[in-house]
Amino acid sequence: MESRQLGQSDLRVSVLGMGCWQYGGGKYWGSQDQQDVNETVALAIERGVNFFDTAEVYNDGDSERSLGIALKGKRDQVIIGTKVKPSNACPELLRLHCEQSLQRLQTDYIDLYMLHWPVERHAMAHFTTDEAVLAEPPALAEVFGMLQQLQKEGKIRQIGVSNHGINQMEEISQAGGSYIANELAYSLLSRAIEENILPYCKERNIGIIGYMPLQQGLLTGKYTFAEEVKPMQARSRHFHHSHGEGTRHGEEGAVEEVFRAIAQIRELANELGVHMISLSLAWAIANQGLSTILVGSRNREQLIQNLQAFSISLSPETVSELNSITKPVLDKLGNNPDYYEHRNNSRIR
Repeated sequence: MESRQLGQSDLRVSVLGMGCWQYGGGKYWGSQDQQDVNETVALAIERGVNFFDTAEVYNDGDSERSLGIALKGKRDQVIIGTKVKPSNACPELLRLHCEQSLQRLQTDYIDLYMLHWPVERHAMAHFTTDEAVLAEPPALAEVFGMLQQLQKEGKIRQIGVSNHGINQMEEISQAGGSYIANELAYSLLSRAIEENILPYCKERNIGIIGYMPLQQGLLTGKYTFAEEVKPMQARSRHFHHSHGEGTRHGEEGAVEEVFRAIAQIRELANELGVHMISLSLAWAIANQGLSTILVGSRNREQLIQNLQAFSISLSPETVSELNSITKPVLDKLGNNPDYYEHRNNSRIR
């Protein structure tokens, strides 16, 4: 398994990382058997996967608990990334929630501790209705001061952010904060970071962690029509706002462009004699601007399928063809990587 440096840190992460949102089970993904988690994590480590990504909000902390159970006796072989809600970013809450994540993960330290979304009222409102919290978000200097204190105490090794745009990264720098990585959506159907954010991070040696490389199942080959996608997984701007459950973006979507691209990707995969999953992941891995790509594996079979991406080597011509196939989706959705809000009301700026 290839590994890459994560920003300016001493962390080297496997180019394929494990997204652990499903672990613990919950409303979004349904039930998840712990024995499957244990076996999948063990096999992933055996095959060279060393980066496991979770968050306190995933299944109300059960994702962290489940991962902690699966990593018993294996902690020194892995790098754990977890995330704190922006509504818990004021200094006193930040310390408490970091310590709670440590307890759930059954570990003494977190390798990469990230702000899940920007510490701004708009982003925080998705995690709390407490008007007192929303009225005056904590100053970034205070937030990063506490993160740096937790780092000095050895509770966290490195500081990261997630879902932050260029303006927000600049504001952190101006406040005296520092971080080594930014976690953002990236797939054949979600290429918004390519135009501005990816070059910005590359120039400053900020590691990029790409999540949702299979676009929540759209790039697995199991869907041909939008109507087949469950409403819970159809809340993004790729779909019409009336399709998803709890959709907020209010946009017309890019259904025609998305499913035309899916059909063409499937056809190209067949021509190459590879699975659509392998082709989609191999395309993401081929982008050297990313440190790691996170993909969820609910069981050993899914993990083995995902690892097949390393059995193929994409030519520059194939990468270019995939870029051309998905360019209409990119053009329709634009260069803002918040795929769940209207582009004029984005949490990422």
